[in-house]
Amino acid sequence: MELRHLRYFLAVAQEGNVTRAAEKLGIGQPPLSQQILALERELGVPLFRRTGHGVTLTEAGTALLADTRRLLDDAQHAVQNAQRAGRGETGHLSLGFTASSAFNPAVPALIRDFRNAYPGVGLTLMEGNTTQLLVHLEERRLDLAFLRPGLHSFTGIALYQIVNEPMKVVLPAKHPLARHRKLALSQLAEESFVLMPREASPTLHSEILSACHEAGFEPRLGQPAPQLSSVVSLVSAEFGISIVPASVSQIRAEGVVYIDIAGASVRTRLALASRENDGSAKTANFLNVVRQAREGAADMAGGAGG
Repeated sequence: MELRHLRYFLAVAQEGNVTRAAEKLGIGQPPLSQQILALERELGVPLFRRTGHGVTLTEAGTALLADTRRLLDDAQHAVQNAQRAGRGETGHLSLGFTASSAFNPAVPALIRDFRNAYPGVGLTLMEGNTTQLLVHLEERRLDLAFLRPGLHSFTGIALYQIVNEPMKVVLPAKHPLARHRKLALSQLAEESFVLMPREASPTLHSEILSACHEAGFEPRLGQPAPQLSSVVSLVSAEFGISIVPASVSQIRAEGVVYIDIAGASVRTRLALASRENDGSAKTANFLNVVRQAREGAADMAGGAGG
């Protein structure tokens, strides 16, 4: 017995007439009658009583009708679920992020836009450093990851630019340089730097050291911080100063000030990483949300410029 047999049976039962059911189904009346007879032979019981005006259900037909409606509904739901999954509208998406990327407003905004566009997709979030997130991507434990790749590219990984973010100096509020509106990095040559260890934040650590080297000095590394929020807390406790992505300035810890960096622009790159040639519809949908956000931002910038 096939689903089409059940559809034929349901149409005849609803119409009470084989001719009208055939017209509704878009097939000839004789073939439909043959299909109904074949179904009755397969089941070994009559499903309809033939009358001069049409057909009525037998007890066997009445029993089959309720199950037929349920089975056809289940089949339709199965088709719809498969189609939604194929379009990336259901299932789960594993998304990674670095501690510093989470502070950038673009990251929660993109996650929010995706959830609004695809409410049927569950999100699993994982925090890690750039190296860890890349490994998780390669091992398929993550689908996508917000990270700071620096100027690097990675084999088998596609990178999509999110923002090129400026950096700021964070100082204790009582520091002699705290009243400046801008600081050149060379003014920090004698300071003790509070940074996350290289193994905890390899890219950000390297970017800060490279910026100091370009400014002509080797930074003095002081008390390490286990995570980015701890950097600000240790600066507040006057363990030293630091350089952080500008978005971190939303951490309004008491006893610290954030100051722009003068001269050469010091920036850190925030990108979304995925596996190259990832055929997942969910991943493609998230990347499409990113593309639409970038196009919207470009349109706003163009409008402002006009």
